[in-house]
Amino acid sequence: MPLILYQRDDCHLCDLALEVLAAARVPDFESVFIDEDQALEAEYGIRVPVLRDGNTGRELDWPFDAEAVMRWRGA
Repeated sequence: MPLILYQRDDCHLCDLALEVLAAARVPDFESVFIDEDQALEAEYGIRVPVLRDGNTGRELDWPFDAEAVMRWRGA
């Protein structure tokens, strides 16, 4: 499952999301920074950090914890 974490530069919540993904032992994901992309900014601007399943399009909006990530990945 290719996962994408949409985030911003200098984003405290995004830093927390990275810690959560480490705690949930998410092995591989792509970090996409939305700051310089108008389309991504329009879609995710106030929602970041957002975890997205690249295969299904399902998204998990912040706030989430390690348990929520594990449940979401298993669904």
